[in-house]
Amino acid sequence: MRYGDGGGVGPQQRARREQIRRQAARMFAAGVSAPQVAAELEISTKSAYAWRRAWKAGGEQALASRGAPGPDPMLSEVQVQKLIDRLEQGPAAAGWDEDQRWTLARVRTLISRMFHVTVSIATVWETLRRAGYTPQQPVHRAAERDEQAIEHFKRYQWPAVKGSRAGWARGSASPTSPASR
Repeated sequence: MRYGDGGGVGPQQRARREQIRRQAARMFAAGVSAPQVAAELEISTKSAYAWRRAWKAGGEQALASRGAPGPDPMLSEVQVQKLIDRLEQGPAAAGWDEDQRWTLARVRTLISRMFHVTVSIATVWETLRRAGYTPQQPVHRAAERDEQAIEHFKRYQWPAVKGSRAGWARGSASPTSPASR
């Protein structure tokens, strides 16, 4: 489906969907039926009928995008950019010296400190996701890690500890197998 597979809520996808609605309005003006518009534009017939009703009531302007669904974002674009700039400075710059990881709870606290607004953890995650951040798991390695000692163990000691598979008995472990009796 050309209209439905667009997914996303970004401005480019919204503009593309609005262009399809304008094309539907031109087709309605030309006398094309709703099922034909649905087939041509690869949209559902239910959407085509709804668009035709809206077009009859208010013209092409009635099919214009109303923006992203749901409530307005808690943070403006300017605030989100300020937040990203602050996140790039690292947690230590914001007062967290224990480790160098941003958690959603820390970002939530930072938003509260910077903009005097309380947001949920879900809102923090959605804001970061839309800004291009992805969830990441830090690599935990011991500070005393010795790469040369690890390689030596893998190469010389592990084969001796592991032993050979040649001594293993091959065959079936099934109780119905004659070899297992």
